[in-house]
Amino acid sequence: MAFHDVRFPDNISRGARGGPERRTQIVTLAGGHEERNASWADSRHSYDVSYGIRRADDLATVKAFFEARLGRLHGFRFKDWADYKSCPPSQAVSPLDQVLGTYAGGAASFPLVKRYSSGSSTYARRIVKAVPGTVVVAVNGAALAPAEFEVDYNTGVVTLDNSSAGLLADFAANNYAVPTVWPGSEVTAGFEFDVPVRFESDRLDVTLDIERLGSISSIPLIEIRS
Repeated sequence: MAFHDVRFPDNISRGARGGPERRTQIVTLAGGHEERNASWADSRHSYDVSYGIRRADDLATVKAFFEARLGRLHGFRFKDWADYKSCPPSQAVSPLDQVLGTYAGGAASFPLVKRYSSGSSTYARRIVKAVPGTVVVAVNGAALAPAEFEVDYNTGVVTLDNSSAGLLADFAANNYAVPTVWPGSEVTAGFEFDVPVRFESDRLDVTLDIERLGSISSIPLIEIRS
């Protein structure tokens, strides 16, 4: 198996249906009280893309995509239109959106995360498939130039290294000021991201009468966990 670094067609994913799922075990005691336990530390997203198919050409596109992935074998990127940015949907991505950690000096790597907060509770979601060209980073509130950090778009990891000779050469070549990134500085980032998924079934069960596309059965996708 492999991960194909391609995105499921946006025009079809925009009409898909789905979201996060959690797994909770609940035991009801004799007195009616409950004991609850979270089986999963992280939620897992699933989608049904059949809702996004509106034309015969859409069906052909999905079939070609399915065959190229060899059914369930290979993973791919999926844009969740309800949740694909480090900020609220109505806002633009900013380098101050999410706190990644504290810089300790030298070479340091920071996994991208998105936090969901309500009341006093917060869930940190690990982001592994950032969209190329969308990641912006700040240190102590000051935005960094693109040459001042590196991003692995397949793992969702940002790397800073203000002591790197190669990085300093990039600064000089691009007329960037050498960043004053000192130990103890807060690192923040903004980004767009995809969800790594695969087809949930090795079978596409669709009607053969293309005039009756409304009778297409489910085409489920499931998130791949690293």
